[in-house]
Amino acid sequence: MADHHPAHGDSSSGEFDQSKPHAVEHDLRNHSVAGPGRANSMSAAERTRANVNAKLANPLAGLSHPELRVKGADYVRKHHIGDEEDIRAFELGAILAQDPARFETTEGLTGPELDVLRKEFTNRWSQPRLMYLVIILCSTCAAVQGMDETVVNGAQIFYTPQFGIGGKDSRSTWLTGLVNSAPYLCCAFIGCWLTVPFNHIFGRRGTIFITCTFSALACFWQGFSNTWWHMFIARFCLGLGIGPKSATVPIYAAETTPPAIRGALVMQWQMWTAFGIMLGYVSDLAFFQVADPPNVTGLKWRLMMASAMFPALIVIAFVFMCPESPRWYMSKGRHYKAYESMCRLRYNKVQAARDVFYMHTLLDAENELRFDGQNKLLELVTIPRNRRALIGSEIVMFMQQFCGVNVIAYYSSQVFIDADFTQIQALSASLGFGIINWLFAIPAIYTIDTFGRRNLLLTTFPLMSLFLLLTGFSFWIPIATHRTARVSCIALGIYLFGIVYSPGEGPVPFTYSAEAYPLYIRPLGMSLATATTWFFNFVLSITWPSLETAFKPQGAFGWYAAWNLVGFVLVLLFLPETKGKTLEELDQVFGMPTHKHAAYGMRQVPYFFKRYLLGQHIEPERLYERDDFVEGEAGYDQDVEKNASY
Repeated sequence: MADHHPAHGDSSSGEFDQSKPHAVEHDLRNHSVAGPGRANSMSAAERTRANVNAKLANPLAGLSHPELRVKGADYVRKHHIGDEEDIRAFELGAILAQDPARFETTEGLTGPELDVLRKEFTNRWSQPRLMYLVIILCSTCAAVQGMDETVVNGAQIFYTPQFGIGGKDSRSTWLTGLVNSAPYLCCAFIGCWLTVPFNHIFGRRGTIFITCTFSALACFWQGFSNTWWHMFIARFCLGLGIGPKSATVPIYAAETTPPAIRGALVMQWQMWTAFGIMLGYVSDLAFFQVADPPNVTGLKWRLMMASAMFPALIVIAFVFMCPESPRWYMSKGRHYKAYESMCRLRYNKVQAARDVFYMHTLLDAENELRFDGQNKLLELVTIPRNRRALIGSEIVMFMQQFCGVNVIAYYSSQVFIDADFTQIQALSASLGFGIINWLFAIPAIYTIDTFGRRNLLLTTFPLMSLFLLLTGFSFWIPIATHRTARVSCIALGIYLFGIVYSPGEGPVPFTYSAEAYPLYIRPLGMSLATATTWFFNFVLSITWPSLETAFKPQGAFGWYAAWNLVGFVLVLLFLPETKGKTLEELDQVFGMPTHKHAAYGMRQVPYFFKRYLLGQHIEPERLYERDDFVEGEAGYDQDVEKNASY
């Protein structure tokens, strides 16, 4: 249940900052690099990188309207894009690209054009029909992802005995884990790293088509496996579909959608992945009663495994009905095709020209500001600001797996059977978890921008630990005398865990990672983030059957409960808040020395107890000196967050 967002591809960092609403995006385009208080203390290298971030934030800043008109017209003529109507559109679009929020003061716009631009703010979900087809495509791809991951949950209770690996001996438990974890092994070491060449050669739509084809064929192949190693190979190939698709689809969404809905749409990846996870459980339950015909063994689990191909087939059927990413066309020098594609995704040519011109200008700025000869991977570690972003990103990515969620996503049916559920009861209980995980992923779109990333994690980590302990300790309830209490408490613990996971460690990791890194190095940081979560997904999947056998359910769930407490401490000490901050403020946040933020985190503990438990009125400490500080952004306090810009 790793909820994967943009990680690779030739998409530039500017497109990765997807979690911020429209107003913040406009602010990003017009902020200064650094306040006067910081300028004197910055080294030459730091000033260079800060200027890079500012240039990438808005390469059009400081230009007058006449200059922008000339630039827009020159762009049309240089790339032979269109006629006089298109020249007018780009003249106006260039002005709007500098600051889309100031359309009311832009001269030359017609009434209908103003109405459309106004609707971007007053009714952001008023979009052309083709844009809704793109939204459906991205949502279906997310469902493919979730279903690919979870149909094995129920199927394994039938195919492991057939393959001779259904026992509790060391060989059986390790081979069961290896088979289940095969796609994530492929993703971590092969699949994710195919994203760049696939996108470069085939484009966004082509990559989605190819990866969904891989997924469909691999799912079909799984249904014909007759040995554990045959199933391992089929599932390993499934990773070729999961990895590049998980990185490409959110990039495609970010490059085609207007800024007003971009953050919300990319956040829906989590929700629709959860929906696909639920569909996997539905499929397991739907085929449970299928009997074996003559000369066929295990038809039910074969249908379960193969059923995950159907959402992929739906995507394959209509992916080319959607326009290609305008940004991909532009990266290939096909500017007219980029404009043509964008026109299909917007109501009028002025909107399309605005977004295409800004995209083009941003790409030019990125090309001009490349740090030739410098090793960005080395800068990720050696530059303190980058290193602190790396630490924060890796913490949340690692904890997305080691919070234990995929133990339940992949093995809940076997856990329920070990708790003395029947097979049909176990599959039904797993479906209950899937429904909860989906339903509570929906409000995550709101809570992540209301309560903040750090506050959500500080609240949910202790609760996830508590509910895993409840699940594990419930296995000590005697079956003979208290069976109903035993199975009820185990199910309750798993369901409560799902409720608190969905708005916390579900959406936060990729949102946080996408905004923590500086723009010039963000694609590399996101690549590392994705590889991290897939690798530890593999570690968790392969080790759980042996861990449960060795530690018993009580110790195995207790192990991940302990990791949730470790996660709480890591977030408290080393994870700054990033919600609602501009690039300048993020540079300031991650410019804070690590030991100072850790000390601040320790001081937050007594502050929390005094203010919220003892009811004392204590002003929160202001760690970051800035005029527009909002209480609660870096700690627990949420009193003023309700009045923040979100």
